[in-house]
Amino acid sequence: MKRTTMLVSALAISALATSALAKVPDAQVNRLGQDLTPMGSEKAGDGDIPAWTGGLPTVPSNVTYKPGDKLQNPFASDPIKYTVTGANAGQYDELLTEGYKAMLKAYPTYKMDVYETRRTCAFPDRFYEANKRNAAVGELVGGGAGISEAVFGSPFPIPNNALEIIWNHTLRYRSFKVVRQFAAAPVTRGGDYTLQIVQDEAILQWSDPSAQRAEDLENISLYYIANTIAPARAAGNVILVYEALNAQIQPRQAWQYSPGTRRVRRAPNIAYDNPGTNSDGLSTSDSFDGYNGAPDRYDWTVLGKTKKLVSANAYDGESTPYKDYLQAAHLNQDKVRYEVRRVWELEAKLRPNTRHVYSRRVYANEEDAYQMSTVALYDGRGQLWRVQEMHQIQRYNVPLCGSAGEIVYDLQAGRYLALALQNEEPPVNYFADEIDKNRYTPNAIRQLGVR
Repeated sequence: MKRTTMLVSALAISALATSALAKVPDAQVNRLGQDLTPMGSEKAGDGDIPAWTGGLPTVPSNVTYKPGDKLQNPFASDPIKYTVTGANAGQYDELLTEGYKAMLKAYPTYKMDVYETRRTCAFPDRFYEANKRNAAVGELVGGGAGISEAVFGSPFPIPNNALEIIWNHTLRYRSFKVVRQFAAAPVTRGGDYTLQIVQDEAILQWSDPSAQRAEDLENISLYYIANTIAPARAAGNVILVYEALNAQIQPRQAWQYSPGTRRVRRAPNIAYDNPGTNSDGLSTSDSFDGYNGAPDRYDWTVLGKTKKLVSANAYDGESTPYKDYLQAAHLNQDKVRYEVRRVWELEAKLRPNTRHVYSRRVYANEEDAYQMSTVALYDGRGQLWRVQEMHQIQRYNVPLCGSAGEIVYDLQAGRYLALALQNEEPPVNYFADEIDKNRYTPNAIRQLGVR
């Protein structure tokens, strides 16, 4: 069936698919907050998709919340509009990614409950102000390997090409200093799993309110520490990452502390297609968070803008205990909410003479958050191997449009990996002003890892 393609700006899709690095003209910049939302998405509605009217920038009136509480679902009374199953998937072909089609075909118990689309994404006013500036001054440098001038907001709220959309995802707003605890669960065919509990923290320098331009960040967009605290056999393993803003100047730097050796070692393997930390071999380092790290091993293309079903407003899923959420073959799909959203579809093809276990990757990037919603990952034979799903949620207490976990389904192994789960973990601290860059050193992670 013919793809439904829409434009977010007057720029043609053909221009978006090129490697042009041009800035956005003033006439386009002025559309932000007018026919485009302050995030750069289309403000108008279209069929099942309503107009954006501001999202949920504060705690909604129909829920109760105090700091430290889990977020209540503002849409708990929404009925299911329809359910997509393997039997009726053909009726919804245009709304399904290739990954979801494969899931519905592979697992008879897999389904997708579709609800009313609620465009809840909202961000701080400072983010919207930065977007206005970034649209006018932000540039790709180093052949797309880095960013110049833009800072704090989306580097390219009105994108010219696929690489700019990837950078919007990579540098999307997640607050400035963040501390959290999350669970990861590699689930067997039979539904068994051992929870991996991780305490991580980050200074997202890109979102430093004091930064005036990318050049102020000393080529580091992110300082990151992840400390595995359970189970006992894995406890004490700590990683430290300095994420580069321009990999051509300095690639990602990483270190790892192992309690077995009691040594901190450089860890260049925490990148690209090396197995992800706590993934049981079910994911790669650069797949965490949908995509992260340097984009230089792929050629990136915009396939178009279209309507797809994605997981959104995932309040019910995040409030479900692990024992009721993690099941054999796939999540408890009664707890996963899907909505029709506009997404940018991007394709990444492995460059000649470049190594990666994925020869091709197809991304659906949700327009209001510039966040990856679902990914289809293909092996060296060109066969669909893994399907990745990120569950979007509006953190109305911050505010930011973020993630309520990510799932990697391995169709060949018949297993899946659930990552970044908050269901039974303490609330995330998005305002961790107490953490300091001096903490992000190899010596500091040695102290963290001592059991």
